[in-house]
Amino acid sequence: MFLVYQPEGQPEPTRWRYDPRKLMSVEREDLERRTGRNFATFTTDVLQGNSLCRRALLFTYLRREHPKTKFEDVDFAWDELTLEYSRQEWEQMRRNVLESQHGDELATSLAMIDKNMDDAFDDTEATGKALLPIAD
Repeated sequence: MFLVYQPEGQPEPTRWRYDPRKLMSVEREDLERRTGRNFATFTTDVLQGNSLCRRALLFTYLRREHPKTKFEDVDFAWDELTLEYSRQEWEQMRRNVLESQHGDELATSLAMIDKNMDDAFDDTEATGKALLPIAD
């Protein structure tokens, strides 16, 4: 999964690979302090669109590139920040759906997955089985 940030006026988006399992412990602890959530809850809330959690996550990635970035300075329009599954993640979801669904439900799911897979970013650095970005 990717965290994609494209502020107005920026011609190309900035794309970071988002895998909660790869965040450093200091970053995880900072995210917990800033959001008041344990890390497992934080990762779920990011996926569900919690504004504070997404802002804190964006701050974490921006701070990696610009260490003097302050949390108070991180502000974005909602449509400037998205989470996107990679092509490999969509392919894994497609395999899972083929194994678990049937009939109209399967047809609907495959149509949605195939539509999204067409536009998905190809994660050339992906290794192994794609996992959902939720911390265990």
